[in-house]
Amino acid sequence: MARIVVIGAGMGAMAAAARLAVAGHRVVVHERSGTYGGALGSVERDGFAFDTGPGLLHLPAVYRDLFVKTGKEPLEKCVELSQVEPAVRHVFADGTAADLPNASRAGVGEALDAALGSGAGAAWSAYMNRAREAWDRTRRPLLEEPLWPNWQVLADREPYPSVPHKRLLRRERRASTLTEVGELELGGDARLLALLEQYALACGLDPRATPASAAVLPYLEHTFGAWSVRGGMRALATAVYERCLARRVEFAFDSPVARIIEKDGRAAGVELADGTAEEADFVVAGVAPGALDGLLSGVSGMSGASGVNIRAEGEVQARSGLPSRLMVLLALRGARPEGTPHRTVLHTPDRRDELDRLFGDRPGLPIAPTLTVLRPDDPTRTPDAGHEAVTLTATVPAHTEVTEADVERLLDRADAVLPGLRERLLWHEVRTPADIAQATGADGGAVPPPSLAAGDGRLLHPANSTRLPGLFAAGGWAHPGGGLPHAGMSGTLVAGLIVEGPDFRGSQ
Repeated sequence: MARIVVIGAGMGAMAAAARLAVAGHRVVVHERSGTYGGALGSVERDGFAFDTGPGLLHLPAVYRDLFVKTGKEPLEKCVELSQVEPAVRHVFADGTAADLPNASRAGVGEALDAALGSGAGAAWSAYMNRAREAWDRTRRPLLEEPLWPNWQVLADREPYPSVPHKRLLRRERRASTLTEVGELELGGDARLLALLEQYALACGLDPRATPASAAVLPYLEHTFGAWSVRGGMRALATAVYERCLARRVEFAFDSPVARIIEKDGRAAGVELADGTAEEADFVVAGVAPGALDGLLSGVSGMSGASGVNIRAEGEVQARSGLPSRLMVLLALRGARPEGTPHRTVLHTPDRRDELDRLFGDRPGLPIAPTLTVLRPDDPTRTPDAGHEAVTLTATVPAHTEVTEADVERLLDRADAVLPGLRERLLWHEVRTPADIAQATGADGGAVPPPSLAAGDGRLLHPANSTRLPGLFAAGGWAHPGGGLPHAGMSGTLVAGLIVEGPDFRGSQ
């Protein structure tokens, strides 16, 4: 039995802790804050409750597997999951609305034909068929296996089978970015292009620079669906935490780690902020890259982001310059109208301005940002049936200092899909990039995207095994990247590498 110290109580770290405890190891989690869940926080006030992280769960199979492998009670015995229907309503810049059904690629095509006109569904369905090929080619190496030592194979090869286009006397042209895919392969409909680009934007990625392999993002949602959790995503974090306790994982809250101890060339424990040293056979770091750099500052050869680089030819660097999120939590009087979608995406009328401000040389809050509106049909989120809890989310640059005028602009935008918002509003609270930074430790409140193939490896995340033997990285800033399911996968991979050793070839 090995003694293992886990730094941080985020979802990836807790997933690793539960699996390691089941394997017979003694696991202690040190969390700098007073609670668990990392990005899966919540706000409760006057009988209202809001998630301050992801509002929906994709790929629930990741957490079903975690619960099956760590105990007798399956996930559905611990939390109540429901497929949301429709999966999402898209309101485009011209006012057109399309309700896309959950987990039905054929149904999505039919819905797009009905909303956007004949041919839109066929163009999108053909794109989804090609996206399936990209998914089949990348699913295992990107999600179910540790990052290969020859990770350049993933970086250099584009798995999306772009359609060749000939232009008069010019040579054949193939799409290499998500925006080019939309322009060349979706029939010239600006609304379909906006639909496609939004999947990258929701992950904090610039579709103009994101490789075509990002086709897997809409494919995942259309194929595996979007799920809500009764009580919000915080209920899922609580279920994972309680599973850890049931497996005798120890938690020390308000217990910041000051540094990782090295002995004989490997991680040998941690030193806490109060000066206490805790020995360990392995250390699992579920923290953001800058925080890990600080913990390794006294370890020879571990300065800078190299602390989380892979031990192989070449290196995958920890990423920076990613955007954050701005959330406005709305407590409304009046019942949620019958038939209201759980999620509505209100598209910007000026995508160029939005992308330039998020990723270009004009940083700042977009004039009219794409807005995601969550209106859960969950009685546990409101004081009674005569009220509604609504969350507005926009992608914004990290380090953004949000003003009241910015919030007012979001409220004005939301009025397009929440008629009478001002009259219904009891109060609102704001969650800024600074709040995300405080909760997760990420620089400027940056949010990590999922790993993607191609693009010269720019969207691959550092491996779970590090250059310091005995130290492993879990969570959204390590392979396979950000997002709730990906965090759970990272925990699976870390546990496999510790239990089975460096020859571990991935989950089965």
